Amino acid sequence: MHAYRTHTCGALRKADVGAQVRLSGWIHRKRDHGGLLFVDLRDHYGLTQCVLEPDNAHFATLERLRVESVVCVTGQVVARTDDTVNTGLPTGAVELRVSDVQVLSAAEELPLPVFGEPDWSEEVRLKHRYVDLRRDSLHKRIVLRSQIIDSLRRRMTDQGFLEYQTPILTASSPEGARDFLVPSRLHPGKFYALPQAPQQFKQLIMVSGFDRYFQIAPCFRDEDARADRAPGEFYQLDMEMSFVTQEDVFNAIEPVLHGVFQEFAGERHVPDEAFARIPYAEAIRSYGSDKPDLRNPIKMQAVTEHFAGSGFKVFAGMIEKNPKVEVWAIPAPTGGSRAFCDRMNSWAQKEGQPGLGYIFWREEGGALEGAGPIAKNIGPERTEAIRTQLGLEAGDAVFFAAGDPKAFYSFAGKARDVVGRELGLFEANVFRFCWIIDFPMYEWDEENKKVEFSHNPFSMPQMDADAFMALSKDDHETLLGLNAWQYDIVCNGVELSSGAIRNHRPDVMLKAFEFAGYGPDVVETAFGGMLNAFRCGAPPHGGIAPGVDRIVMLLAGVENLREVVMFPKDQQARDLMMNAPALPEPRQLRELHLRTVTPEPKKA
Repeated sequence: MHAYRTHTCGALRKADVGAQVRLSGWIHRKRDHGGLLFVDLRDHYGLTQCVLEPDNAHFATLERLRVESVVCVTGQVVARTDDTVNTGLPTGAVELRVSDVQVLSAAEELPLPVFGEPDWSEEVRLKHRYVDLRRDSLHKRIVLRSQIIDSLRRRMTDQGFLEYQTPILTASSPEGARDFLVPSRLHPGKFYALPQAPQQFKQLIMVSGFDRYFQIAPCFRDEDARADRAPGEFYQLDMEMSFVTQEDVFNAIEPVLHGVFQEFAGERHVPDEAFARIPYAEAIRSYGSDKPDLRNPIKMQAVTEHFAGSGFKVFAGMIEKNPKVEVWAIPAPTGGSRAFCDRMNSWAQKEGQPGLGYIFWREEGGALEGAGPIAKNIGPERTEAIRTQLGLEAGDAVFFAAGDPKAFYSFAGKARDVVGRELGLFEANVFRFCWIIDFPMYEWDEENKKVEFSHNPFSMPQMDADAFMALSKDDHETLLGLNAWQYDIVCNGVELSSGAIRNHRPDVMLKAFEFAGYGPDVVETAFGGMLNAFRCGAPPHGGIAPGVDRIVMLLAGVENLREVVMFPKDQQARDLMMNAPALPEPRQLRELHLRTVTPEPKKA
């Protein structure tokens, strides 16, 4: 018989009755029922109930041990009586009558319990993560993560992609966040950087003649923590393709994401349809966000014309004074009560807004009537025109946001989400994907009175290359109306990734930066390596990099990445379990030719 186990704790079934077996695992819990000692033994695979009678020589040993002690037990598999079968447990039809016990590791008092789902502080959970990971729900999510990554890899290789590893120690790259720097011992005063993403390397792989690359890539960014962004490090499904258009990238990644979500959706639904494609400008105007949650059916509309010259002087005056002012309507089906409208108005004030104007409709003497201060001010004709445009009925409401859309669209998007959630309009148990496309290449920097890059400066412009080269940097109207071949993929309001068809022509890249005020010397200094590679012949290429952590978070049904990462950092990017970051030894600093400078304390 094996020294530790003949079976796992999740393997025994009724067919094993009568067999002499050996199990090893953690004592999950103990129960003393009328002299019989019941011990639930747990390992990675499951749980088996073990039974000892009072005259058993090992009864006192197991009775004395704390839960989470590790033991090896030997005994005979017996069938449970019909009234004691546990149908909720795969091993619930049998139990182990223990004849021998070996204590492999006695546990001391635990910093947090494993049984159940206690609400312990993040600090305690992360400091003792090795205990926290034993909890059933968290343990299952980490296993789910491994299964999802395996599925992603399989689906990519089935499409002809090959996995290549890119360097971890590399040069600093402007990805939009702070680098983690690693001092070089062999080159005093010089530093490596951990990659914020393998962006330049995967493009160089395409320049090197490889065609379809992917990698489950670690990325490192020194940025603050958020619920949907892990501090320090994260993983992404990084991919790049040669000789492709935007459509080719979509056709490659959609089946991968659709398939993996369908595989692990459980009771939830993944519509068997192409992902919606929403231009950036439409996403902002209809949803108030470039990562809209399409489970919410509410779409905003502009209703500026109904307020221009109206009796509602607040909006009418704004419209008259400034041609950029618009009024947007946020429909609220079933929200037609003064109580709900007042509640939304209070919410807006807590968000730092002066309020949230509204109209709601009700039946009065068989006629449909608009109610609220705005309806009284603009009159029944304009009120009816708004209702007709939005397709609202009795018992519905609408809220309004006004001003320069650049200043209020984000607030309007939040209001849309709050209305949808408060009224129970969100579609349940479904994953809704969409592509956000046609991002603007440039935007106007009002402070510096110049054209600036709007998003990714390395995307190819949506214009014939020769026509683009013929543009002047003073042709602001054309530049500000130009879109880039850039796209995001969003699921249930969570941005999974950004991607682009890359600017692979050195002349077009230099021209694109020139329009944003960066001379060739600046670009050559910052991106000379990439430009020189492109000068040796570069294929048109593009890609995307969906976040693995966010994919797992959505499929696991949790709202914090720490619930799907095995050893996460805390909100301050600290590893409480390993006590990192930590002060280096003086010897280490000498070897690296470094001194540390402690910042002066902030003045009160």
